[in-house]
Amino acid sequence: MHGDRIGLAIALRLMSAATFTLMNACVKLAERAGATLGEVIFWRQFGAAILVTGVIAAGPGLATIRTQKFGAHVLRAVVGLTAMGFTFYGITALPLAEVTTIGFTIPVFATLLGALVLKEPTGWHRWGAVVAGFVGVLIVMAPGLGPGDGHLPLIGALAALTGAFGTANISILLRTMGKSGSPLTLVFWFSVLALLPLGILYFFVAQAHSPAAWGWMIAVGVLGGLAQLAMTGSLRFGPVSVVVPMDYFSLIWATLLGWWLFQTLPNATTWLGAPIIVASGLYIIWREHVRRQRETVPTMPSP
Repeated sequence: MHGDRIGLAIALRLMSAATFTLMNACVKLAERAGATLGEVIFWRQFGAAILVTGVIAAGPGLATIRTQKFGAHVLRAVVGLTAMGFTFYGITALPLAEVTTIGFTIPVFATLLGALVLKEPTGWHRWGAVVAGFVGVLIVMAPGLGPGDGHLPLIGALAALTGAFGTANISILLRTMGKSGSPLTLVFWFSVLALLPLGILYFFVAQAHSPAAWGWMIAVGVLGGLAQLAMTGSLRFGPVSVVVPMDYFSLIWATLLGWWLFQTLPNATTWLGAPIIVASGLYIIWREHVRRQRETVPTMPSP
């Protein structure tokens, strides 16, 4: 792959990380302005569905959304929507830096699930990274175990961790689905199928809001859709091992936005646990890159 493509992939992934962080901040602001969790999630998916449909219509064409694995897309939508619900609850309950840090456990969970569910070969290197990642989580969540100012709400931390686990399940599900369409097709079916139950829920929870609340909810949808497209584009122009580590820059954006918008800074234990979680995730990504290189290198014939 040419260097200019790698540069574009990295730029798109950095854009995705920053935009997802902005979306998370808007989720908190919408909730503080009076929006319910169901309303916020509905607008998140509605915005993504509009954007991805427009991109597909303007690019490869709507005919490309045809799929032979509709049932798998339905399952993916159920798992994804459940994970999003837990994640968004964590966003409303925790400071931005803490919920972002807990989200970094996704590659740790994915490695664990890959070994247990898909029986993927997992050596002691990656098992060690999994253990280290969970040690980092325990350090970050430790304040939630006691009362007092500055302590993380344990329910919120567990919700964010459950959301990360659900997101890791999606990666396992996508591996079992195989080649079921382009990344844009996957995003389209998730966004559209999730709108069906969300539309029913929205009918019961929708209420009048201030202009500010409507603005934050619409921003959640627009930013979520843009971030999803940028993330998809990054994987089109660059390998996973190059672009995914860019996600860890979101901790910087989350810390700055948390300080600027909500006057919060990460707890001391977050400063201790976050580097451990990040290091474990990066090591897992690197080991996966090494494994794939070994699988693709042709073996020399025996003399």
